[in-house]
Amino acid sequence: MKLESGYVIHRIGPKLRAYRKDKGLRLVDLSKAAGISSAMLSKIENGRIIPTIPTLFQLISVLGVEPQDFFAEINEQGAFSGYLLVRKENYVPYIKEESAVGFDYRSIFEHSLKSSDFQISIVTLEPGNQRPLVSTAAFEFLYMIEGDIKFHLEDTILDLRKGDSLFFDGRIRHAPFNQQKSPVHYLVIYFFIDDEEE
Repeated sequence: MKLESGYVIHRIGPKLRAYRKDKGLRLVDLSKAAGISSAMLSKIENGRIIPTIPTLFQLISVLGVEPQDFFAEINEQGAFSGYLLVRKENYVPYIKEESAVGFDYRSIFEHSLKSSDFQISIVTLEPGNQRPLVSTAAFEFLYMIEGDIKFHLEDTILDLRKGDSLFFDGRIRHAPFNQQKSPVHYLVIYFFIDDEEE
């Protein structure tokens, strides 16, 4: 099987760990069955190293997973309906370094896009702000830093709270509204679209 460049390689380790735990296997059990050291398997599961193709296929085989199913799952994003809302309780924790203390890494957004140009902005929204719905030639990722807003996407109204994030197609007419009594702060990243590629 050929590994396509579109596969998200940093998802390999966590997916192997999830399969191992689903099977009720300890790390030492899987490492022995696959013929690799526990230390090596730990580094693979924690994303510290990417396994070689033979090692990866050996692990998949021991776990009883079909290769095509495994790679489909790590590459799966699902259909994009025009926006993607992620609540803070759904952010995915992951480990970058086993020896690190006091670090809490959480993946808040992962999505493949063809666009390469982007802009990152911090936005302060004053109480009672006003603006008509607008469209932008970009995909937008918004992260709520402080406060709550009503976010309009055409006829859809989303309640965004501190810690929430939203990914959407900026060509959908949109506008945020602050109905609180104090300013709201959020981060927005614009992934600009090359209209010639559409």
